[in-house]
Amino acid sequence: MSGLPSIARASLSMAAITLTLISSAGTKAQQFIPDIIISSTIPANGDLNPYGVAIVPPGFPSGKKKILPGDILVSNFNDINNTQGAGTTIISLTPNGRVAPSVPAGTMPGNAKIFFQGSGLGLTTALGVLERGFVLVGNVPTSSGIIQTGSLLVIDHDGKQIASLTNKLNDPWDLAIDDEFDRATVFVSNVNGATKNNNGSVTRLNLLVSPNGVSVANTTVIANGYTVERNAAALVLGPTGLAYDPNTDTLYVASTADNAIFSVAHAGTTGGSAGTGDIIFQDKHLRGPLALVLASNGNLITANGDAVNGDPTQPSEIVEFTRDGRFVGQFNVDAGEGGAFGIGIAMIGPDTARLAVVNDNANDIIVIDQNVVPGD
Repeated sequence: MSGLPSIARASLSMAAITLTLISSAGTKAQQFIPDIIISSTIPANGDLNPYGVAIVPPGFPSGKKKILPGDILVSNFNDINNTQGAGTTIISLTPNGRVAPSVPAGTMPGNAKIFFQGSGLGLTTALGVLERGFVLVGNVPTSSGIIQTGSLLVIDHDGKQIASLTNKLNDPWDLAIDDEFDRATVFVSNVNGATKNNNGSVTRLNLLVSPNGVSVANTTVIANGYTVERNAAALVLGPTGLAYDPNTDTLYVASTADNAIFSVAHAGTTGGSAGTGDIIFQDKHLRGPLALVLASNGNLITANGDAVNGDPTQPSEIVEFTRDGRFVGQFNVDAGEGGAFGIGIAMIGPDTARLAVVNDNANDIIVIDQNVVPGD
């Protein structure tokens, strides 16, 4: 629970807190405390190092499904022995106030609910949900510390793998989805192994989505040239977080080793690579940016993994900045470096935004609901 004090302070300073009216014996009182949930991400098999975060969208099929709209998914990269690239599980959290209690790292059993479990995968930050009822997740498995060829798994709403996509993909590290129900555009960042190079890339997958499955219509590498290098703490540094703005057809890329945020124009329509695109944000507030999301106010939010430009007095920061490169604010999820990684964001009501961030030092997920004015 080490992130709670910082989260609470940041929530009060970053945005107006919802003053929820609650009824008790005919009287109403204003709620002062923010709505925050912190829940363990360690499942029964002891998987560690939560990476990706995704929030199940409102149109996702309901009924007798393992996950429902509003649920939060988290992918695990390490196994119970903290072996990198050996995590096999996606856990789910229903943010209704009930949490999975924390357990000492590496002990069993954990209490986080398992949505999906595979074998020898190393599930990455590349985690997303298609409205029609499918989950996409990247995997970068390792063998004796050597990165093996990864893929993008397609999982149905019951937690069963139905496909593995490899089209112009090489070790999928993160993704962003532009979902149009019966078709979707998926952008995937690739670290392309772990040898130091400038071969980090982004692949665009145009998918056809039916009630029975997902197929690839075409695949295009739309960006490349990002720095990739090995890292003891994170296994590999390369292009990671992606955020897509369909209104401007712009893809934003958080390149960890380059310690910069890039923009790629015409991302949804280009027929080839535009190189790295243009740097839009690169200053002292970046310390190895990882996950990246586009907030409802139009700003970008990234997670600092601290592998580059680390500062122990500003550890595990979640950083907000404008798309023209102006710093807005930050808060830390852990008192130690290296805790911030995956981020999920969604509007869960007309005036309520949900921000979910993992702390992979503590192996937990932090969920914050706050009042916003849409478009501000």
